[in-house]
Amino acid sequence: MRKQKYPHLLGSKWTAQQKTLGWRHFHVVNRKNQGKLVFAELVAACDPSVRLWVNVKALKNPLLWAAGWQTLHEIAATAADYTGNPHPIEPLNE
Repeated sequence: MRKQKYPHLLGSKWTAQQKTLGWRHFHVVNRKNQGKLVFAELVAACDPSVRLWVNVKALKNPLLWAAGWQTLHEIAATAADYTGNPHPIEPLNE
């Protein structure tokens, strides 16, 4: 029996770097193997009616997705790391 790719995929949480179908925070509820490709079914954390299938390789692209749930400021810091320019987000008024 072959070792399963991405054994911890189910239940994992992801943050989209840009709003996706109106949301940023998703979790994996299902997986599908198609040949050598693996797909994850993502459900929006705040709206279970929002679902999409994503190739797992896309989840590994830090310009598109980040593992775990991140705040807007964490997303901005990540974007700045990759572009060298600050992300256009207003600072927190603390």
